[in-house]
Amino acid sequence: MVLHLSAGYHISLNILDTGCSYLCLMDEVILNKVANSGLVSIDLEKYFPREEVITFDLKDFLFMGLILKEKDFREALKTTDWKTYQDKNVAINCSADAIIPVWAYMLVISYLQPVAKDVYLGNADDMLKHLFLKNLSRINIQEFKDQRIVIKGCGEVAIENYAYAEITKILLPVAKSIMYGEPCSTVPVYKRK
Repeated sequence: MVLHLSAGYHISLNILDTGCSYLCLMDEVILNKVANSGLVSIDLEKYFPREEVITFDLKDFLFMGLILKEKDFREALKTTDWKTYQDKNVAINCSADAIIPVWAYMLVISYLQPVAKDVYLGNADDMLKHLFLKNLSRINIQEFKDQRIVIKGCGEVAIENYAYAEITKILLPVAKSIMYGEPCSTVPVYKRK
């Protein structure tokens, strides 16, 4: 397809059999160097957990909001409706300023583990971090063997620094190089010698 412009200029749009196109301006081909660079881009948003996280707060089981009484706590756990936590990601914490014995968290986990999708000791943000790191650990690193990789730097979801650190640790053993940013503008992080 040739588009004729004023003053004798023309643009031709050539569509290849592969569906790709390129522009010819005054017989000069404009190539997409980023697409042809061989860079593999990783968007960490793809691994960000999207599931709901709910909190199991031990504060609700404290006597006078301060003390955990073992007998009362055990009875309260027996009467708790655990179906509420069915197939959910549950963060276990205590939002009250109280000393909680380790066994209390262990006991709660013994009830939650059979019904919840995942259980983690901490607040909702801690659980999201746990799930995010878990998702990253499932990456098949062989797909990135000897590749030049760009870890995407910005997007719609705010990605915490720990995720960038983790993906770097995961990819270092196999990557030819690792960069940060966008394929058109990268910051070199690592290059295999």
